[in-house]
Order: sequence, then structure tokens, then C-alpha cells
Amino acid sequence: MSSPTGNKYTVLLPTYQERDNLPLIVWLLVKHLGGCGYNYEIIVIDDNSPDGTLEVAKQLQEIYGEDKIVLRPRKAKLGLGTAYVHGVKHATGNFIILMDADLSHHPKFIPEFIKKQSEGNYDIISGTRYALGGGVYGWDLMRKLISRGANFLAQTLLRPGASDLTGSFRMYRKDVLEELVSRCISKGYVFQMEMIVRARECGYTLGEVPISFVDRLYGESKLGGMEIVSYAKGLLYLFATT
Repeated sequence: MSSPTGNKYTVLLPTYQERDNLPLIVWLLVKHLGGCGYNYEIIVIDDNSPDGTLEVAKQLQEIYGEDKIVLRPRKAKLGLGTAYVHGVKHATGNFIILMDADLSHHPKFIPEFIKKQSEGNYDIISGTRYALGGGVYGWDLMRKLISRGANFLAQTLLRPGASDLTGSFRMYRKDVLEELVSRCISKGYVFQMEMIVRARECGYTLGEVPISFVDRLYGESKLGGMEIVSYAKGLLYLFATT
């Protein structure tokens, strides 16, 4: 079956200790991409998870096929930015979808990303929690305050032209993603913020789609004190250099 848009979509799924979530997120991706007739592939980039995530991914590959589930594991936990670089090298799609594997990003929004992109011929589509009716569910008050505060500071200092600078559910043209990744030096949570800042510098166009962000169902959040400190340092760096 040919894709309704004539494009191919590569989903990059960096994983670390996601054995419980991976079967569900893959099933949902197959449902919402394959079910709509889109041409797609899912690249799982596992960073040597001790919980057996890679073994689960191999079983999923047997179920859905090697053309749909592509395994590109790494030997250690090397960071989000390098995971994307690693994944893009193996991607055969002309659009790349970045999302979390912990079910906080629901694949049901991907067809809306695709529709928005085709309507405005955008270079980037970003899911937003903070505008157009988007929202966050499952977080306690402290986590919401931290996220809102981080996004407010970034909006105030960087003027990025995007309502959700710290979100990580996005779709890029492949060549645009390659260019932006080559320009970014940040790691962790700051990486997503720098991507949008660099996109503005390069003159790339961005559209937004409201999403409902839901806290992970299984496993523990990877956000901690060190990540918050790293975010603050990264924000100051971008403010000083852009």
C-alpha cells in the first residue's frame, strides 16, 4: 500500500529500561501509522538497558517484521542527542518523528502532525502542552510547577517562537533534523530546547499541534536534581550565545 502523502515516516525510539512500555508504544504506532496507510518504520535505539528492553524489541521485530521494527542498539547510555544522530544515520524516511517510549506521547497525535505539516509545508511540527488546548496529566503540583517555570524562563530569555520549548514530541524533515543536530551541543533536556532555538536561527518553519502529555505508566521518571541544574546551565548558555 502506498502512503497517502507519498512520504515515509521514521519513528526514532531511544530506550533505556522500557521493557514494559515498549510493546504498548509499538502496538500503538503500528495502529495509528499502519492503520492509516502511512509508510513507516520504527527504529529502536536501546542503550544497553539492564532490564532486557533489547530482548523485548527483538520479539517485536519477529512479530511486526524487520522492515517495520529496526534495531540499532548501542553499548552504553550515551545521551539523547547522540541517540538521534545514531538513529538518523539508519533512517530511510524523509520525515523523522521523535518521541518518548514511555507512553507519555500518544501516537494518536501523529496523523495530526502529518496533516498539519502537509497543510503548511512546515519543516518542523512540534507537539505543544501549553497552547491550543494541549495539557499535562498525571503530574503532581511540583512537577507541573517545574515544567511551567522552565518553559516560562525559556520563553522569556530566548523568544523561540514556539509555545512548548522543552517538549520532545516532534516531527522534522530528515535533512532539517540532520542540520540541527549538527549544530547542537547540548545534552539531556536542554537538547530539545536548543533544537528549536537553532531552527529559528536557520529560518526553518514550525507548526504546532496540541497534545495531551500523560505521565509514564511503567518505570520511574528520569528527571532529577542533576537534570534541573543542567537545564539551568544550558538555558543561560543559549541566552548568552543566541
